[in-house]
Amino acid sequence: MDLYYILAGASVGFIIGLTGVGGGSLMTPLLVLGFNVQPAIAVGTDLLYAAITKAGGVYSHHKIKNINWGITKKLCIGSIPGSIVCVFAINYLNLSGDFFEKIISVTLGVMLIMTSFVILFKDRLIKTFSKFRKGDPSTGAIIGLGCCLGILVTISSVGAGAIGTALLLIMYPSLSSRKIVGTDIAHAVPLTAIAGFGHLQLGHIDFELLISLIIGSLPAIYIGTIVGEKVPEKILKYLIATALLLIGIKFSVTF
Repeated sequence: MDLYYILAGASVGFIIGLTGVGGGSLMTPLLVLGFNVQPAIAVGTDLLYAAITKAGGVYSHHKIKNINWGITKKLCIGSIPGSIVCVFAINYLNLSGDFFEKIISVTLGVMLIMTSFVILFKDRLIKTFSKFRKGDPSTGAIIGLGCCLGILVTISSVGAGAIGTALLLIMYPSLSSRKIVGTDIAHAVPLTAIAGFGHLQLGHIDFELLISLIIGSLPAIYIGTIVGEKVPEKILKYLIATALLLIGIKFSVTF
């Protein structure tokens, strides 16, 4: 185990607990830019990291009935096959080396930029699009959303958190924010687990790194949650969104 990786896990875990911003948008860029981890390894390892760290959240949200399992099921019907097909495509096309790293980096950059805009303008987006919503979306629309998230999360490890939550808030304005968050987490766990195991088959998992990140993050998430009650959340989210925007541009342009 590497002390620096443990500290990285603790830092990201603390921010997750503090702000609720997803681990994929923070951890993967940190591993690639801060520790020079190959993008494919960073994505694969982060996917399993996300599945493990969010699993406890599913239990907690289920206990207080904050999960709409019907929506979760529809999302999984689209996302899990989408993720599996994506992994098979990567393997079948034998994507590797600089070309594959470029695909991951550009996709990651675009997803980070999208995440930053969602964090900054989520309330405005929800208010604008909610005007055009009449009733709940069709089953096909939710399955389609799940499929898109499945592919994007498998390639970049980003999207199941902030972006998924924002889209669900737009599509289900009648649901409370707590139920949307719980539903999104319940969907993220099987998706990131399946995508992570897919990357495991491709040889994209560093288990020593994974264990170090988990050791650092689990207690830090709890501490961050406690501290978050006393810190102005909006300022922190604006700072994180700005950082994600700059990092996303860097990935999109320089890799």
